Amino acid sequence: MNVSIIIKTLNEEKRIAQTIEAALAALSVTTGEIILADSGSSDRTIEIASGYPVRIVQIMPPAQPSCGIGPQLGYQYSTGRYVCLIDGDMELEPDFLQEAIGYLDDHPRAAGVTGHVEEKMLDNLEYARRVGRNPPELRVGDIDRMNGGGVYRRSAIEGIGYFTDRNLHCHEEFDLGVRLRHAGWSLHRLDRRFVSHYGHSVNAYSLLVRRWKTKYLFGIGEVLRASMGQPYLKQVLGGLPELRLWAAVACWMLLSVALLLFIPQKLAAVFVVSLLAGCVVGLVSIRKASLRMGIYTVVAWLFHTAALPFGYFRPRLDPRLWVESREVGGRDAEDAVADGPADGHHMPEPRYRLG
Repeated sequence: MNVSIIIKTLNEEKRIAQTIEAALAALSVTTGEIILADSGSSDRTIEIASGYPVRIVQIMPPAQPSCGIGPQLGYQYSTGRYVCLIDGDMELEPDFLQEAIGYLDDHPRAAGVTGHVEEKMLDNLEYARRVGRNPPELRVGDIDRMNGGGVYRRSAIEGIGYFTDRNLHCHEEFDLGVRLRHAGWSLHRLDRRFVSHYGHSVNAYSLLVRRWKTKYLFGIGEVLRASMGQPYLKQVLGGLPELRLWAAVACWMLLSVALLLFIPQKLAAVFVVSLLAGCVVGLVSIRKASLRMGIYTVVAWLFHTAALPFGYFRPRLDPRLWVESREVGGRDAEDAVADGPADGHHMPEPRYRLG
């Protein structure tokens, strides 16, 4: 088995057929398997995927949906020498696997390789905010994380104990990149397209609210908590420069609350706090050359800053534990809960093999 393509899903009925078909086309040049790792879809995702030669596994209680649990769920059932990770709303480029595996074969200390994620439906405000800060997902060459997925070397993952941290609601690929680089591995982005992503088409403000409700915004706090006491804590702090910004925003928020509480004349206090907020929005708008972008950026800062302590103080499970799950769908799937291998070490063989 050469490649295991892990497709992580949660209610992806609109795109899952195209995602699977693109993955099948990509596997036409090599041997491999497709594992759909589902975090509890309540729509037709499982029904649609069951019509394809894929292995379908789904979390079971007490496991809870998170960005980190899907990849780990798929990984624990996989057998491929290489592991390709994509989302259920992505379409894998047909020739990317061949080029990525070639790169990994030529660079034995590379743990993973990816390419560009072409966004098809992301809200313009959120996309512009990301591009404006030159995020890791847009850089070419050696990188510190593979946001959006990519192809990983299995032996590198085995050497660090687990694939992704089930406790993380975002930044799971950053956490994975830190652990791999700390172990002496490298990551690389090719200057070519890896996948097309048909993601969020909702309003940017609605997206912020949804990300709060799903705990996605708690991710940075969760990553910080996970790295406490670890030898790579310094790498985590260095790789998250936004922490300095969130600290400054937190000081602004606390100052505003203090003014409202301690200035006797409340009307004057509201005026001062409003003036301060207007100055912040104005400065950001000038920098962004757009009032609309300035307002949205400041609102996003407030959401992220407020979410950080919620993520940091969330309880954690050992990320090395088997993810509670069952196999569903397919031609001979069983509904029994898979609590993990009987001897605690060997993972089950896949039902379907391609190539």
